Amino acid sequence: MASSSSSSSSAAVVPLQSLQPDLHERAWTSVPHPSLPLVATAHGKNVTVFSLSTLSFHSTLADGHARSVRSVAWKPGLPPHELCLVTGSFDSSAGVWRWAREGGDGDDDGDGDGDGLGRDMTRTTADDGDSAKAGGDWDFNLVLEGHDSEIKGCAFSPSGTYLATCSRDKSIWIWEDIASAEGEDDWETIAVLNEHEGDVKAVAWCPDVPGRNSVGRRYYSVDVLASASYDNTARIWREDSDGEWVCVAVLEGHQGTVWGVEWEPRPKDDAFPRLLTFSADGTIRVWTLQQDEDGAGADGSAMPHGLGGIPSTMRRSFKEEWKCTAVLPKVHDKDVYSATWSAASGLVASTGSDGVIALYKEDSDSVAEPQAGSEDNTPDGAPRSTHDGQSTGGPQWRLLTTVPNAHGPYEINHITWCKRYDAGSTRRGEEEMLVTTGDDGVVQSWQVDITSP
Repeated sequence: MASSSSSSSSAAVVPLQSLQPDLHERAWTSVPHPSLPLVATAHGKNVTVFSLSTLSFHSTLADGHARSVRSVAWKPGLPPHELCLVTGSFDSSAGVWRWAREGGDGDDDGDGDGDGLGRDMTRTTADDGDSAKAGGDWDFNLVLEGHDSEIKGCAFSPSGTYLATCSRDKSIWIWEDIASAEGEDDWETIAVLNEHEGDVKAVAWCPDVPGRNSVGRRYYSVDVLASASYDNTARIWREDSDGEWVCVAVLEGHQGTVWGVEWEPRPKDDAFPRLLTFSADGTIRVWTLQQDEDGAGADGSAMPHGLGGIPSTMRRSFKEEWKCTAVLPKVHDKDVYSATWSAASGLVASTGSDGVIALYKEDSDSVAEPQAGSEDNTPDGAPRSTHDGQSTGGPQWRLLTTVPNAHGPYEINHITWCKRYDAGSTRRGEEEMLVTTGDDGVVQSWQVDITSP
């Protein structure tokens, strides 16, 4: 383990155990359930769900796709006895899966709170691989078709109303589950976004936190989507008052593919959430929305109260200014495939093709002097926010520690913060750990220890 790079505190990232069984094939991503002790891992043509209580196999989603599953997303906001998982595949389709539970409403203990499922859902079936012993099985309910090429990412909005999928075909599709109230699957496409100039690698919805509606609340919906692309940019999208999804910002500055985007899960002082972008150029950038206290635009002009009746070419001139306010210390010498931002501690962890795990802490007392940047408004009206400097006028970050060769010689494709529910946790459901997913097919859990002087 590497030691901390800061004299004010020390950090260690210590392996706990790999989730069993190992998958024995390249694994792409592991996504924790928003409220239950479950994590879903995409690998091959399948998805394996692990229990975070036992750190072992729970169930498998199989025989739904003709090619590899690249991404997964849990639908939020469902009662604990209902599960819905969406899979994005290289076969150009997205699959909607529902957990078909044996025995009804999930209230095994009879107290009416439904927590029986919470226990049932985390039982392991590692002994014989029979997923039915976990109290149910997965049904492949629906195929969402429309993309012309491989689906690289999928994500649900915080309310679960919208699903975004992105593809090698350079497009983003936004879907709405219009029959969810009836417990059925009836999805319709509400938008197709085609402004990226390369493969769209990832999509992420802004979390439902205070401050999310402080800008544009009079002419944009509450939902905000970010996307990352092979065209070296990230983009910010919103739905306007006429129900059309528009690109309100293009974030430029990376010198290679932007592999992903990660929103700040718990911003300070009710500020609008910041955005992390990470790239093939080996850097991680923090972007901040520029806003006045009264909600006016970045140029100081008052925002209109509505956009009804305004031609679309004029609507698209309304923009947001996003500035790169920090570049994290350079650690990775190759592509940064994944970064994750903790809601509990505010720490950021990253990993990538060099097999290194890096841990960073924001130093709010240290602010760098801004360097020159530029903004170029393109013909379609979407502002291009650019910053190539390493010091960007915002709070700076410091490296706490690194773990080299975290998966041996293999690339690490994904890293995420996960709540701990296992027997070794002292604060079950509150304490955090890291989970990494690699080309070796291993899903590895890590304990993070921070020691203050």
